[in-house]
Amino acid sequence: MSAPLTSSIDAPIAPRPLPARTFWGRALRHRSFVLGGVLSLLVVASATLSLVWTPWSPYEIDIASRLRPPSAAHWLGTDTFGRDIVSLLLAGARSTILVGIIAVSIGLTFGVCLGLIASAKRGWTEEIIMRFSDFTFAFPAVLSAIMLAAVAGPGMLTSIIAIGIFQIPTLTRLTRGSANAIWAREYVLAARASGKGAFRITIEHVLPNILSILIVQATTQFALAILAEAALSYLGLGTQPPQPSWGRMLNDAQTMLFQSPMLAVYPGAAIAIAVLGLNLLGDGLRDLLDPRLARER
Repeated sequence: MSAPLTSSIDAPIAPRPLPARTFWGRALRHRSFVLGGVLSLLVVASATLSLVWTPWSPYEIDIASRLRPPSAAHWLGTDTFGRDIVSLLLAGARSTILVGIIAVSIGLTFGVCLGLIASAKRGWTEEIIMRFSDFTFAFPAVLSAIMLAAVAGPGMLTSIIAIGIFQIPTLTRLTRGSANAIWAREYVLAARASGKGAFRITIEHVLPNILSILIVQATTQFALAILAEAALSYLGLGTQPPQPSWGRMLNDAQTMLFQSPMLAVYPGAAIAIAVLGLNLLGDGLRDLLDPRLARER
């Protein structure tokens, strides 16, 4: 006896799984992220290379070789003190990266902590923290550096503290606003109903959900820190000689704008590349880490 025939139409057809689009797969197709990453890596690679090698010593002064044009010996020429421009740019990248990393770390540490406390406690605690942020925001990095330089003297430490303090209120406000939105979610209300305390909810639910926002903002703050460090060094309040700095290179070049204008172009271009790279990287991270924007790509 033959088996009954079954129609192939009645048989369920299993859906073919779509290939998973990983983060790096989407990132490599994002032009802003790729270009920003390349420019940022170029700056970081320059700073790292300066730790082990520079064409010439960035600290050696050779007046006999001052204002040399680009050549095989000096690829971008020399400055008013006879120092190699390429060596100064590489060593200046190291100073810029160091100041930016430490200053942003200070801003993130205090800003995120204060913002999370303000969002979790509310009431007078939130009011005191936010008014303190308003007070701190009234002192820009340049003004803070002037006050610190009057007490402790100018230097890299002065610029790090001034830039770090100026970043705290911005990150405090961002953290508090983002955390308030998370505290109103249903899963947080359920966690509170189950008996979890404010500290545990903050660590387990609030902070992980605002981490992507903080990462994106950190790249923007890093770019602002680079600009602030260059401005403070240009004014003589930041990195002091003989330590190279892009801001100090601009300061040294201002008296030679008509004789050798490229002395100002090189450090200005380096600052522009670093800031542009970080801003593009931040825009790319925002698009990639935002679930709504990620689904569109």
